Amino acid sequence: MSVLICGSIAYDTIMVFHDRFRNHILPEQIHILNVAFLVPEMRREYGGCAGNIAYNLKLLGGEPRIMATVGNDAGPYLARLDALGLVRDHVREVPGTFTAQAFITTDLDDNQITAFHPGAMNHSHLNRIAPEAGRAGGVELGIVAPDGREGMLGHVDEFAGAGIPFVFDPGQGLPMFDGDELMRCLRRASYCTVNDYEARLLCEKTGRSLEQLAAEVEALIVTLGGEGSRIYTGGECLRIPSVQASRLEDPTGCGDAYRAGILYGIVQGYDWQRTGRLASVMGAIKIASRGGQNHAPSRDEIALRFEEAFGERPW
Repeated sequence: MSVLICGSIAYDTIMVFHDRFRNHILPEQIHILNVAFLVPEMRREYGGCAGNIAYNLKLLGGEPRIMATVGNDAGPYLARLDALGLVRDHVREVPGTFTAQAFITTDLDDNQITAFHPGAMNHSHLNRIAPEAGRAGGVELGIVAPDGREGMLGHVDEFAGAGIPFVFDPGQGLPMFDGDELMRCLRRASYCTVNDYEARLLCEKTGRSLEQLAAEVEALIVTLGGEGSRIYTGGECLRIPSVQASRLEDPTGCGDAYRAGILYGIVQGYDWQRTGRLASVMGAIKIASRGGQNHAPSRDEIALRFEEAFGERPW
């Protein structure tokens, strides 16, 4: 049985400015800002929430299927998905558009200036989850990750209509929704994942506490970066510790790696303690490499990291 991952596929172009932005941006001239930064370092990474989550779930031995929209420039990404054995039957190319992409410039203080072009992502509502996807399509679980606004709302309703349990993962798309829309999504979802900032924003927009929001789903998962995560379920709050990384290279995609661990644990029927711990292991593995999809541990290596952290094997 497979996991249907609805979300973005994107290119990330990352550039490094060998100086500090503050040395080149004059506060008194900010109203007529016109600056250029020489960036000797540049790399292009494969990213997007759907791509990253599917990549990590495949590492765990799961069966991800991606539902996303891409543009005319998606050839290299699609070839990569095929090479990795990632199912892309539901990846739609939208003619006349670019694949979603971020252009990120980082200075020596790790400040970032980012420009994001959604491109084909804005057409995610063209993809539909069929009512029979669970029974005839073999989809056991789903996730609605950050994507185009209308696509996210539509996929929430379609998962619910098909009777497929799913994770609502609003991520950086959360500000696009008002409180009523967020409550509607939560009440249709089985699970919800947010980081600590998103959790505060979710509470603010809905006018409810985390405990009240957790009562709407089987589990509400809140990630806390280096402080681990908390899983609100069954009226309890489980505290999941972070796992020490071999090195701190790049946090890009760590949340997506964590979510892959959550999805795998749910499908395997793990309890929430083991599920959260596996998710933490995946985040720690990812942060040790640059980009969202450049780490490549085997299942045995993942199991060993889990054992080193928690004293037992995950499977």
